[in-house]
Amino acid sequence: MTEIAGAVGVTAVAATELPQVLHGAPAAVLMIDLKSREVVYANAAAIELTGDRVRLPVDVDDWGDAAGLTDLGGRRMSETQSPLSLVASGVPVAGEPVAVHDAARRGSTATAEQREASEGRLLWVTGFGLAGTAPVAPEAASLESRALVVFLQLSGTEHGDRRHLEVLRDRAVVATEMSFTITDPRQPDDPLIWVNPSFTRLTGYTHDDVVGRNCRLLQGPNTDRSSVAQIADALRRREPITSVLLNYRKDGTAYWNQVSISPVFDGSGELVNFVGVQNDVTERVIVEQERSAALADAEASRSQLRLLAEATTQMTEALDVTDACARLARIVVPQLADLCAVDLIDRPGGAPTRVAVAARDRGDEERLRRMAVLRDYRPGGGSSTGRVLAGEPPQLISELPDTGAERHPGDPAPAAVYDELRLRSAMVVPVRARGRVLGTLTLLTQLPYGRRYGSRDLHLAVDLAGRAGLTVDNARLYEVEHAAAATLQRSLLPVVPDVDGLQVAARYLVGADGNQIGGDWYDLLPLPDGAVGIAVGDVVGHDLAAAAAMGQLRGVVRSYAWEGRGPGSVLDRCDQLVQGLEMAAMATAFYARIEPAGGDGARTVRYANAGHPAPLLLGPDGSLRRLDEQRSPMIGAVPTFGRSSGRVRSEAELRCPPGSVLLLYTDGLTDMAGEDADERTDLLERTVREQPAGLGAEALVERVLEACAPSRLTDDVALLAVRMAD
Repeated sequence: MTEIAGAVGVTAVAATELPQVLHGAPAAVLMIDLKSREVVYANAAAIELTGDRVRLPVDVDDWGDAAGLTDLGGRRMSETQSPLSLVASGVPVAGEPVAVHDAARRGSTATAEQREASEGRLLWVTGFGLAGTAPVAPEAASLESRALVVFLQLSGTEHGDRRHLEVLRDRAVVATEMSFTITDPRQPDDPLIWVNPSFTRLTGYTHDDVVGRNCRLLQGPNTDRSSVAQIADALRRREPITSVLLNYRKDGTAYWNQVSISPVFDGSGELVNFVGVQNDVTERVIVEQERSAALADAEASRSQLRLLAEATTQMTEALDVTDACARLARIVVPQLADLCAVDLIDRPGGAPTRVAVAARDRGDEERLRRMAVLRDYRPGGGSSTGRVLAGEPPQLISELPDTGAERHPGDPAPAAVYDELRLRSAMVVPVRARGRVLGTLTLLTQLPYGRRYGSRDLHLAVDLAGRAGLTVDNARLYEVEHAAAATLQRSLLPVVPDVDGLQVAARYLVGADGNQIGGDWYDLLPLPDGAVGIAVGDVVGHDLAAAAAMGQLRGVVRSYAWEGRGPGSVLDRCDQLVQGLEMAAMATAFYARIEPAGGDGARTVRYANAGHPAPLLLGPDGSLRRLDEQRSPMIGAVPTFGRSSGRVRSEAELRCPPGSVLLLYTDGLTDMAGEDADERTDLLERTVREQPAGLGAEALVERVLEACAPSRLTDDVALLAVRMAD
C-alpha cells in the first residue's frame, strides 16, 4: 500500500488527526488475536483511548479497563460480557454501545481539561473475525485467527444524545459497511493480503482480483501524483495518514475515496501490516466543489465590478486623453493583464498612435512601444489591431503561438520582440464612442503564469473599452473647447509695451482643473498725459462667458483710463456699466496710475481697489508694503457707485523711489482648495521680501512662480511686475 491510489486535489488530513469515516466520526481500530485473546494492534485513535500507556500485546479486558470502557450502567468491561470479550471469543458484534469513564485518570498525564473531556463519551462498537468476512490469501494465513474491532464516537456525553443512539441501533451494519483492507509491507511491493466484502461493493474488485496486488490498481488517468506521494511518504515513515482522493472502480467509474491507513506493529515493534479504511465521500466532495466554484464565481463577479468601478472613477478624474488612457492601462495591469496597450487614431482611416502602455516588468513597456513601431496597425491591415480598427469584432486569442517566428512569419524584427515578451494569451477590443471606433485596447498575458483568456474575460474587456471610449471622446471634446477658450482668453490679453523708465514683466497661467477657463486679466497702458495705467482683475466664473466678460471689462477700464480719470472714478464707471449692461455678475479689479518721475526720480502712484488681493510694493531698501488701503466692494456686488448715488470709491496715494517694484497678481496664486490662504499669502510676501536689491522685473516674476505657483493649478493665475528705473 506504499502507493495507494491518489487523485485530483482534496487536502490530505494531517497524519496526527484521527481517521475520518462515516461523515467525519473518529474511528478507533483494534486487531485481536483470537487464539490468545490479546490486542495486537491499535491505531492512533485507539491508543488515545488508553492514554498511550499500554504496551501491546495486551489482554482485551485489560485493554478495555485501561481505556475506561464500561457498559451503560457503569460496570467495567472485565466485569461484564463485553463486546470486546465477545469478539475475542469469535462472536461477531454487529453494534453495541459502550461508555468511556475515568480513562484519563488511570495513570495518564492528561490535563484536567482533557480528563473532563473524556468523561462519559458514548462509543459504538462493531467487531468481526477476518476469516468469516472474506477469503484470506495463503501467504497471510495468520489473519484467519484475527478479528477487527471498530469504535465510533456517538456523542460528547453519555446522556447527551440518546435519540442518536437509538437511530444507530437500527443501523447495526454501520461499521460492517466500512471498507477494510490489510497489506503486508514485508512482502515486495506491499501487496493486499485481505479485503472485506465492503471493499468489493465499493470498488467492484473481487478478493481474487486484488489479493497479491498493490492498491495502486485503484489509480486512474486523473490521479493526483502529489497525493500519492504524500501517502507513500507517510507509509515510509510508518505513520498513519488520512487523505481524500479520486479513485476508479473496476468498471472505470471515478469516485472520491476517503482513505485512512495505519501501521500495525507486533510486540517487538516490528512493522507487520498496514490497515486501511475506505469510505466513498463522492457526494460530499461534489457539494464542496460546487460550493467552492460558486464562491469563486461570486468573487470573480465582485472583482470585475470593483475593476469597472475603479476604472470609471480613475478615467473620470483624468485631465486629458493621454492621462485617461494611462490610468486605464495602470488599472488593468496586473488585475486583468500582464501587459496593456492603448492605441488611438486621430481621424477615421488614420494610423493609430500608441498613447499608453503598462506592464508588470517596466522593461516590457518599451518593448510594447517598439512593437507598435515595427508592426502595421493601420485599419484594415493584417494585424489584430488593424482588423478591430476597421470595424471587425473584438479579437480573442486564447493561446498564442509559442514563438515569434510562428506569430510573425517572415518578419524577424517583431518576431524577436514577441519572443522577448513571452506572450501567452491576447485580447484586442475596440475603444468606441458614439458609433465611432476611436482606437483599441490590447490586453496580454505572459508565460509561464499568465491566465488563458476566455469569453468572460472578453466581455469584461469590451465593457472597459466602452467606458474608456466615452472618456476619451469627452476628453477630446473638452480639449477642443478648452483650446478655443484659452485662445480667446489669450487674444484678449495685451502685449505688454515698452515704457521708458519702467521694466515690465507679465505671466498668465491657465488652470488645469475644471472644464472651462477663467476670467483673470492684466493690463498696462501708457496714457496721453505721460502717466502709465496698470490694472489686474478677475471676473467671477470659469467659462467662456467669464472670458468674454473679462475682455469687455478690460476694454471699459482702458476707455475710462484713457480719459485721464482717477483710479476710483475709473472703477466707479466700470461698476455702473457692468451693472447697467449686465456684462458680468461680479469681478474684482485693481487700477493704478503711475505718474511721471519727479526731479528726484521718484514716482507717485495713485490706486483704487475693488475687492482684489492687495498688490505688493518692494522698496529699493528691501522693505515690503501691502497696498491694502482704501479697499472697496467688488464690481457688481453692491448698488452702483458714482455721481448718481453719491458714493465714490476712495483712492490711496504713495511715493515710490527709484528701484521700487510693484507686483500685481490674482487669487489663483494664493487661494487653493485644501490649503490655508493666509499661509499662501505669507509665502508670497516672504518670497518677494527675500529678493536681492536691484532684481529685475522678469527675474522677480520667475522666482515668485518658482516658489509660489501651485504644483497643480486649479485656477488661472495672472501676474504683473513693474520696476521703476533707478
